[in-house]
Amino acid sequence: MNNREIVQKLWNLCNVLRDDGITYHQYVTELTYLLFLKMMKETGSDYIVPEKYRWEQLVAKDGIELKNFYKLLLLELGQAENELLKEIYTDATTYISEPKNLEKIVKSIDALDWYSAKQEGLGDLYEGLLEKNASELKSGAGQYFTPRVLIDIIVKLVKPQVGERVHDPAAGTFGFMIAADQYVRGQTDNYFDLAEVDVNFQKYKAFSGVELVKDTHRLATMNALLHDIHGELLLGDTLSTMGENMRDYDVIITNPPFGTKKGGERITRTDFTFTTSNKQLNFLQHIYRALKANGKARAAVVLPDNVLFEGGVGAQIRRDLMDKCNLHTILRLPTGIFYAQGVKTNVLFFTREQSDIGNTKEVWVYDMRTNMPSFGKRTPLTETHFDGFMTAYEAEDRQAVQDERWNVFTREEILKKNDSLDIGLIADESLSIYDNLPDPIESAEAAVGKLEQAILLLNEVIGELKAAEGVLEAEEELVYETEQEPELLRVAESGEGYLK
Repeated sequence: MNNREIVQKLWNLCNVLRDDGITYHQYVTELTYLLFLKMMKETGSDYIVPEKYRWEQLVAKDGIELKNFYKLLLLELGQAENELLKEIYTDATTYISEPKNLEKIVKSIDALDWYSAKQEGLGDLYEGLLEKNASELKSGAGQYFTPRVLIDIIVKLVKPQVGERVHDPAAGTFGFMIAADQYVRGQTDNYFDLAEVDVNFQKYKAFSGVELVKDTHRLATMNALLHDIHGELLLGDTLSTMGENMRDYDVIITNPPFGTKKGGERITRTDFTFTTSNKQLNFLQHIYRALKANGKARAAVVLPDNVLFEGGVGAQIRRDLMDKCNLHTILRLPTGIFYAQGVKTNVLFFTREQSDIGNTKEVWVYDMRTNMPSFGKRTPLTETHFDGFMTAYEAEDRQAVQDERWNVFTREEILKKNDSLDIGLIADESLSIYDNLPDPIESAEAAVGKLEQAILLLNEVIGELKAAEGVLEAEEELVYETEQEPELLRVAESGEGYLK
């Protein structure tokens, strides 16, 4: 049994909980509590769990005894001395009210093919569950699941290296950092090529992140653990004062949450030059300030369209970005690739330079949005869809690339557009039917003529109907008179008509 089949089996268990009114997200959170204990047992790491709360104790119980034991387990592990246990179980609570449902889930998890799961990787198994959750959930709490294919493309282009500090200030379930770790492992034979000091750095220092939502942070912690990543993963708000100390990163890759601060409130950061309630603009401001100013530190950020063209403070932040950084590439992403349909997004690639002014000379834009398939479950986004962009991005001579989707704009041209970066979209073939429209006055006059002609025809139809109705009335009268003739003759003959 492969991981995909195991994920589907685990996911099907959600059907058991529908009568309990449990949502997909609650189910994945519930699975995390249970899978953690099972995976600790499978990996020989359950020594960190108090003996009385280990997996075998859970499996040995059933019915109401199991439910009561499980509730106590969640409470006790949330107060454990072990930091990892506290991160997974702090404020943990069960959504399962029916003991038989809990029993079925525990026994089903215990019966899965864990040997195969370990062979393929428990981390990949867990990520499969998170992706399944995102595809069913669509969206939640203003967060959008970043497709793994897009994460992998971004990581391949940013190329994190051994010894670099890589960070995600809006970590979600830690997908960007896990992909970055796997990229570096792939370059170093799973770290076997590295000295011990470098291996320790990669595992404990290289990859870090911040996540605001408690339940999502719990999932991210589990995900990092199963991928053998032990860097700092904070629960908190990057846009609060805690974010002021997050600096000097070599690489930042992220997909910040969309929307504004709740109630339109201003952020609490004191180090920002520009103040706005727009979360994405604030994250962008944070990111280019948090990079090392050494000409090598780089970032790739997924941002919605409004960040490219919003005026006022938005234009000021884009101007500051292009001054402090070399904003060398923008990828206009297709619509429909996020589970929240209709969201229009882009990836901004930039490098933090050593000086603070005039560092962007030209911006290359690749349009992957226009004349593209409608992506979704039926037409999934794959790496091959990015082939043209990858070729253009990595070309030694970008000017030599022959691709209509690939265009360059000078800083002067952008300045003339009031520093709007809503640029680079090519002509939409679906709009080509409007290219040679006739003169609008002539079109209107022709339409009026056709309407007048239609009115005349309708009037003729009405006249014919009226005439037909008159004939029908005459015929009905004639029939009536004919039917009355015998009675008229009888009356005439009897003289009754005269008496009246």
